[in-house]
Amino acid sequence: MRLFNALKAHSSASVLAALSLCILLASCSAPTNRHQHNQAERARTPDTSHQANNAQRARPVAEPIGNSLQQANLDPQQFLNRVTWGVNSSSTQALQAVGIDAYLAQQLGARGPILPSAIQTQIDNLSITQRPFAQMMVELENQREIAQKEKGTDDTLRKTYQQELTRIAREGASRSVLRAVYSSNQLYEQMVWFWLNHFNISNQKNNVRAMLADFDEQAIRPYALGNFRDLLRATVMHPAMLRYLDNEHNAANRINENYARELMELHTMGVGSGYSQRDVQELARVLTGVGINLSNEPSKVKPDLRHLAIRQGLFEFNPNRHDFGSKQLLGKTIQGRGFDEVEQVLTLLTRQPATAHFVSNKLALFFVSDNPSEALVNAMAQRFLATDGDIPSVLRVLFTSQEFFASLGGKFKDPVHYVFSSVRLAYDGSTIINTGPILNWLNTLGQQYGGRQTPDGYALVESAWASPGQLTNRFDVAKAIGGGSPNLFKPEGQEKSPNPRDVPRPAIESSAFVRTWIQRFSKESQQAISQASSPSEWNAFFLSSPEMMRR
Repeated sequence: MRLFNALKAHSSASVLAALSLCILLASCSAPTNRHQHNQAERARTPDTSHQANNAQRARPVAEPIGNSLQQANLDPQQFLNRVTWGVNSSSTQALQAVGIDAYLAQQLGARGPILPSAIQTQIDNLSITQRPFAQMMVELENQREIAQKEKGTDDTLRKTYQQELTRIAREGASRSVLRAVYSSNQLYEQMVWFWLNHFNISNQKNNVRAMLADFDEQAIRPYALGNFRDLLRATVMHPAMLRYLDNEHNAANRINENYARELMELHTMGVGSGYSQRDVQELARVLTGVGINLSNEPSKVKPDLRHLAIRQGLFEFNPNRHDFGSKQLLGKTIQGRGFDEVEQVLTLLTRQPATAHFVSNKLALFFVSDNPSEALVNAMAQRFLATDGDIPSVLRVLFTSQEFFASLGGKFKDPVHYVFSSVRLAYDGSTIINTGPILNWLNTLGQQYGGRQTPDGYALVESAWASPGQLTNRFDVAKAIGGGSPNLFKPEGQEKSPNPRDVPRPAIESSAFVRTWIQRFSKESQQAISQASSPSEWNAFFLSSPEMMRR
């Protein structure tokens, strides 16, 4: 109650007191779930050379839809709050149209975004959509070289170059936001974010920020609900990853272990899973010659090695730089033969039980709880190994588990979930044309697109986000969204503000869907929200409630 009074009074003392209450409510009194009486169970497109591996991979048989979710009598709003970026009237209607089990099957089968035409038009008009990525980066590299030559003489060229990198990165972030907020394939969009975070790349290094949009588009999206090995391979071959983790500098007799270490520690097997420092060194040798080429000219290769050279877009495997000696990795002998070594090792890493367990545990952290049971993680890992890394099959084990059912409504939202769920609720049916405010809110809350500088990605657990400072900033975001955000509907770069009569108002207080949903909130929250003296204040109180802090 004092939380909402603090929002009205704006006094520092009240805010501090309110924060203490909110932390208590959010951390210790998660909304009751009807299943909590049940004990949770504790117990880019592959090239031709890769098609043979695809053909040999086990093809999981499509599972019947079944009715396990219907039988579990799940709360539709709580289910949607977990499977989507945030429940709203549109997602509720979509679920009701087909039933909860068929809805999950549709979500697991998605392979791309389905967007309203007005949103798709915005994306189609972006320069990153219209310009080929390789051509754009080659032109930028030429621009950088010219600016470097003029350094100290004419710094405007360097500034122009940096501004273009930032503009491209902003377009990529905006495209991701629009898809997350508006796509009907919400689980797919969450998985895109999950994998971008799993294979995290910082926007702070060199020109990497201009590569992130293509990393999203070509390395992550085609495989977000596909096969893990294909996904892993696409990240290994993307210039953003190779530059960020320094593998472009990894060559025979000049070994750079950085990427090899993170590939094992963060992308596949996980720290403490049994591999050794020698394994890291041997993997680094396998990865020698795997790099990038930001020119229109292929690298010079010895005549007897030219048949082993690979150039795909900006990706380059240069056999001149490769260590062709035999390697011993995870107990297996890798005979020196060029990029085929990488193909062999990707399969080897994907099929490690440690990889299955590490990836499954991280998925459970994201979708279930901060402390998923070993029984659930093991069941997911077994399915991962049985299907050779089929991601939807692993997720089906998760989503049909009693532990998932019991967890609904209890997972604390990280900033991206909080912002997207609030925006989806407030502007369901309205067409946002400027994502700037949303990106600013994410920045304020500490989850900037591409902003995590270390390769481990943003934390997935409550303790990383449930701080007084974080909650204070969330209240400010709630007031901004609840009071209406006209800049969401002002074209970027336009100075004149839109006519207030033309700006959609946040559809929270006025929404019949929300008015029905709030009846499931605690009596304390309902009473506090009822004290609002205006629609804007009601919206802010609603978005600041403990129930809106969890999913």
